[in-house]
Formats: sequence, C-alpha cells, structure tokens
Amino acid sequence: MSNVKMDEELQIMAYRLESKAPQDVLVWAIEQYGSSLVLASSFGAEDVVLTDMLHKLAPTIPVFYLDTNKHFPETYETRDRLQERYGASFIQVLPSLTLEEQARQHGERLWERNPNLCCQIRKVEPLQRVLSGYKAWITGIRREQSPTRAGAKKVEWDQKFNLVKFNPLADWTYEQVWEYIHTYDVPYNPLHDNFYPSIGCSVCTRQVMPGEDQRAGRWSGFEKTECGLHK
Repeated sequence: MSNVKMDEELQIMAYRLESKAPQDVLVWAIEQYGSSLVLASSFGAEDVVLTDMLHKLAPTIPVFYLDTNKHFPETYETRDRLQERYGASFIQVLPSLTLEEQARQHGERLWERNPNLCCQIRKVEPLQRVLSGYKAWITGIRREQSPTRAGAKKVEWDQKFNLVKFNPLADWTYEQVWEYIHTYDVPYNPLHDNFYPSIGCSVCTRQVMPGEDQRAGRWSGFEKTECGLHK
C-alpha cells in the first residue's frame, strides 16, 4: 500500500472515528492490526485507563513501557499492581546505554545539563527500536494536556516513527479520565494524589501546584515540555 493511499485511508477513518468513544477506536484498531498493534504505557492516569479498556476488548494485545531506570518507586509499584490485576506481563524496553555507560560517555547527571539528549538516549531511541516491530501503536495523549498535543487526532499517521498512531482519549478531559478510573477501580499511580498530574522520570518531575499547567512539573527550569515521543 502506498503512502498516499495509506494517508487517504487514515484521513477517512480519522474523520469517522473522531466523534466515537475510545472503545470504538480501540475495536477498529484491533480489527485492523491485531498482533501488529501495541499500547505504550508510562503507567500514568490515561495509560491505566487504556490498559483497562484494552484488557476488556483484547487482553492479548501487548503493552510496553520505556524503562529509563530513573522512574519513581511508585511508578514501578503501579506497574506491578497492574500486571497482577490483569494477569499480564508488560514488555520492558531498556535504553542501549546503562546509566553508568551514559555517564562515562556524556558525563554525570546528563538530565541536568542536556535533558533533550538524555531523553533521546533513554526514551526516543528505545521507542524507535520497539515500534519497528509493529504497524500501529496506541498512546494516552489528550489535546488538553498541552499546546503541542492540541492537534492530535484519534487516528493519524506517525511520521516520526512511520506507523499508524491511535490516540483514543484525545478529546477526553482530565475529569473524564478520573471518572473512569474511579468507576472501574483501576489501579493508578499514587503520586497523582500528591500533585503529580504528569509523571516522568523522578529526576525531571516535580509537583505541580494549583493554578499551574498540568505539565509544568516536567523538566522544570528548561524550555522543554515534551520528551520527543509525540512530535
């Protein structure tokens, strides 16, 4: 299938699915891509919602997470609770460099000096590697999260990683996410209860105070709001 035809088909489905519920988007994704479909999870609020939805629809669809080796202990605990809840084993995707190797090549505490390079090594490159084995991926990004995500469609072509990208929760609000979590008693990261609406690596994430943007706690002090996975 040519890129032109692929683009046309995706535009048609993006239009048709734009007003549909997340579960409808997931059903179509599953029907079209089956085992070539994968869910990316950071174990944040949106991702645990999608994990629950996907488990109810097609529990064999794989879920992976980018293990930077610098996550909060609560994040790893959330992973374990989710795996126990759904009887799943999530795919751990590690960077090519250990933290020690990264320090030898680029200096200690790279995230404090060059967070873009650190994200490239510990997130973007591992993501590129894992996605090369699939034809489509599912993410939990929502338009209201940040200006850089405001144009996200529920179905789109990911030009950066060259595969189809599904954003089933694109039009959901923060309140809708939490309503789902509480309604279905979905395990979630307890840091969300302590002013952490967006959770990344422990060394690059701080609490967000009332009145601040939801992603203000990510890479605080830098002109950076994305790790490079969703551009």
